[in-house]
Amino acid sequence: MASWKPFLVIWVVLVLIGREAEGVGVVRSPKNAYATHRNAYATMMYMGTPRDYEFYVAIRVMLRSLLKLRVDADLVVIASVDVPARWIHALEEEDGAKVVLVENLDNPYISDTSHDRFKLTLNKLYAWSLIEYERVIMLDADNLFLQNTDELFQCGQFCAVFINPCIFHTGLFVLQPSSKVFKNMLHDLDNKRDNPDGADQGFIGGYFPDLLDQPMFHPPPNGTKLDGTFRLPLGYQMDASYYYLRLRWSVPCGPNSVITFPGASWLKPWYWWSWPVLPLGIQWHEQRRETLGYESEMPFMLIQIILYLGIIAVTRVARPNLTKLCYRAADKNTTIIQTSLKAIAILFVIISYILPFMLVPHTIHPILGWTAYLLGSFALSCIAINAFLLPMVPVLTPWLGIIGVLLVMACPWYTDGVVRALSVFAYAFCASPVLWISMGKIISSLHVSVEREVVILALLSFCIGSSPNDIYKLRMYVTNGIQENIVVHVIRKDGKDDHGNRTLAFNEELDWRFGVRIGTYYKGEFWWGSKYASIGLFNFHISNTCFNGDIFVIQRCYWLVKPDGFWYHEHNDTFPGDWSRKATW
Repeated sequence: MASWKPFLVIWVVLVLIGREAEGVGVVRSPKNAYATHRNAYATMMYMGTPRDYEFYVAIRVMLRSLLKLRVDADLVVIASVDVPARWIHALEEEDGAKVVLVENLDNPYISDTSHDRFKLTLNKLYAWSLIEYERVIMLDADNLFLQNTDELFQCGQFCAVFINPCIFHTGLFVLQPSSKVFKNMLHDLDNKRDNPDGADQGFIGGYFPDLLDQPMFHPPPNGTKLDGTFRLPLGYQMDASYYYLRLRWSVPCGPNSVITFPGASWLKPWYWWSWPVLPLGIQWHEQRRETLGYESEMPFMLIQIILYLGIIAVTRVARPNLTKLCYRAADKNTTIIQTSLKAIAILFVIISYILPFMLVPHTIHPILGWTAYLLGSFALSCIAINAFLLPMVPVLTPWLGIIGVLLVMACPWYTDGVVRALSVFAYAFCASPVLWISMGKIISSLHVSVEREVVILALLSFCIGSSPNDIYKLRMYVTNGIQENIVVHVIRKDGKDDHGNRTLAFNEELDWRFGVRIGTYYKGEFWWGSKYASIGLFNFHISNTCFNGDIFVIQRCYWLVKPDGFWYHEHNDTFPGDWSRKATW
């Protein structure tokens, strides 16, 4: 019995060594089981954040840019097992990456941080389990490569860049894979080693606390690999913030090879709104245009643009028309309805500028993104203008202001970032009073429209279109206020109600009753000696004056023809009083 025990011990040891070398929770598909190069560029992908798709696109663009630079290394994606299969297929088949599926490492610090987006960043530690490679350059998705960086594979066991004077950045670092180091890191995780940020940055920084005291890396000319730990020159992780200050790169140490964007996640370069807010955003998108393209987002973009153009066309054609009231002017709920309509109108204007922003695909090219946003906000603003009878220029003032600030920010002739920032501030300072005045005009116009119950009419007519039924009855009076005879010809727009030529003496009047429908329009032609005039006696705007809000009584409208023009009023009051002049001879 004792003769087989040594073999059992050897077998157990080999199994443990194999598990250690393979790495905890690592699943390698047969297709990617073997390395084809000695070194690798690696990144990680995991699920569970609202921005999973955006980071997936960013990773693909980075991989494609590395292929374009003809790097002499494998491209590896450390992906959690819940990454969609179609994404993995695209990474392997289209981007040439080797996907290593891993189980998510539990983050013992998650209760110490309020940022859920850091929950799974410790998956980056799996880079040390890639023992089939001599060196691995571990990357975040927000790296923008300007040139080949294969010389970094000559660095030692761990190398990183200090973009902060005292803390190195884990967006790009070089490591020598080691099952021993990986096991020690997992052990430190279990013991909850001190971690100031609860993420990979704090943990790896604590694992290599003495890197600041190490020498700067300079690649040996003979291509040999160094031993030890080194600081990398800043040119391998050029913080985009440096560029925004000078609007040009001025990094003295090391080649200007890689740009990183370590700021707020919603200002990462792949978002369409990142440019021209951040000038470097367009550079990332140019790299995507040259590598991955935008085929996945273009169908949705085309649908949006067609929809917005259709809305603009409809709102230009379907002007507001008179329709039935939903209440009588004497109802006790009038004040509540008017206040509600004002709030709805203001909210609709605000939504007109917010909703299109949310509908644009987040990773589309900035030029297309801003075009779709401006087109969408213009289309929805047209709906608000028509539905609530708002003045066009004040409603579109924010739209014009957005175009202005985009032009100010995109101007390429600034000497540095300070001048650019001051220019944007000056523009905002000058535009603020205009925006404030426009808002006042919108509220004032809305107040007048609602008080006259015009908005209710317009809203209903805009929603239900035309109706064959009479909305209410109206009697129209035309009185000759000239001490000479005049000739009057009144006709409805459709020609079905033609009153012919009528001669009116001084103070004589012509009156007729008709049913008001949507689109009702009466035209009057007048001859006084050699003078002639043609005016609209009844249309939507005239009805606003003559309609008192009660559809159950006959409304009245009065016209008075004077030597100085044509005057109208809803009551037959003493002239001039509150009469309004519509036109002149």
